[in-house]
Amino acid sequence: MSAVRRLPAALRAARPPAAVVDGAAASAFLAAMATERLGAAGDIRVGPVPALALSVLLAGALALRRRAPLAAYLAGTAALSAEALFVLPSPLSPYANLVGLYSLGLYATRGRALLGPVVVLPGMAAYFAGLAHTYPAVPAGVLFVWLLAWAVGFATARRQEERERARLLLRRRVVVDERARIARELHDLVGHTLNVMLVQAGAARRVLARDPEQTRELLAGLEHTGREALDELDRVLGLLRRQGPPPELGSGPGPGVLPAPAPAPGPGPQPGLADLPRLIGRTGQAGLRVTARLDPAAGDLPRTVDRSAYRIVQEALTNTVKHGRAGTGTGPVEVTVTVAVRTEARVLDLLVRDNGCGVPGGYVPGRGLLGIAERVAMFGGSLEHGGGDGGGFRLRVTLPLG
Repeated sequence: MSAVRRLPAALRAARPPAAVVDGAAASAFLAAMATERLGAAGDIRVGPVPALALSVLLAGALALRRRAPLAAYLAGTAALSAEALFVLPSPLSPYANLVGLYSLGLYATRGRALLGPVVVLPGMAAYFAGLAHTYPAVPAGVLFVWLLAWAVGFATARRQEERERARLLLRRRVVVDERARIARELHDLVGHTLNVMLVQAGAARRVLARDPEQTRELLAGLEHTGREALDELDRVLGLLRRQGPPPELGSGPGPGVLPAPAPAPGPGPQPGLADLPRLIGRTGQAGLRVTARLDPAAGDLPRTVDRSAYRIVQEALTNTVKHGRAGTGTGPVEVTVTVAVRTEARVLDLLVRDNGCGVPGGYVPGRGLLGIAERVAMFGGSLEHGGGDGGGFRLRVTLPLG
């Protein structure tokens, strides 16, 4: 199977350069036209040398049909017209001109390619004016064939442009989505940990003078939280490194595109709902009293749903630490948080509510809630957030498991 995947790239690597292909086509046309010119030397009015010179010009135009399609076609049309008017029309020369017209529609820019039909008319008029015999039905049929060749090349080029625009748009979207995902992961991790550590540091500062023992416990918790955060950050960054940069959108790596590095061993998988006790214990060190009810069936979830559910709960607890005014638990009202996780009817239901200060005036969702909304949208779930029935803040998320 891997050999089959590598086949298109191998074929592209074995394909000769475009200049070589065009040079070979020009050489083949030149050899055929030279043979025909030498065979008809007795019928040529001005001798074989001018005729061969025009053949060289016609064939040379084919060698430049990609690099300078308009100039090549103009030169080929001029040589074909001069051949018909002053020498002797070669039966092969019109076909070289036809290839040049097709190449003009295919390789020129849109504005220059549109000059093709304009140049065809005077060139064809000069060609048929130099013929010894007149064929009233031929010019109309030949004009149709020439214009059809140009139209096929022009339409093919425009389709390629549309595909390229779509490819670039899709790649840009992939990059934007990847950046949003990285930002979401780092926000959930760093934001949660820093808020917990700031609360612990503030509590240690307040009790430093009167309770050294409690200060020592708070600083130990601060150190433990920081170490856990570093481990989890290393895990996230290791996962991103193994995934590598967004891939090139195509059937395989093209010229100048370095292959993605081989996966390297790194930290273990990202946390899931099974790690909620550790998350709740770390949040409790910030002065919250957290109770959790976890449905045993929630332990058998798809990995992506499990990881996203953990991050959603983590961000909800972070918001409570930031906005619930938890303090150290020594204030008149202790902030309590309830986390409920259950599954029913192929739906995962997450509920996080607290009795903190509630929704402030002019409440506008911040980056954390927007990140939760992005996670929920990826699974086609639903999100509700706002003030609770008895005050505080309430967040509920449902994620389909089908």
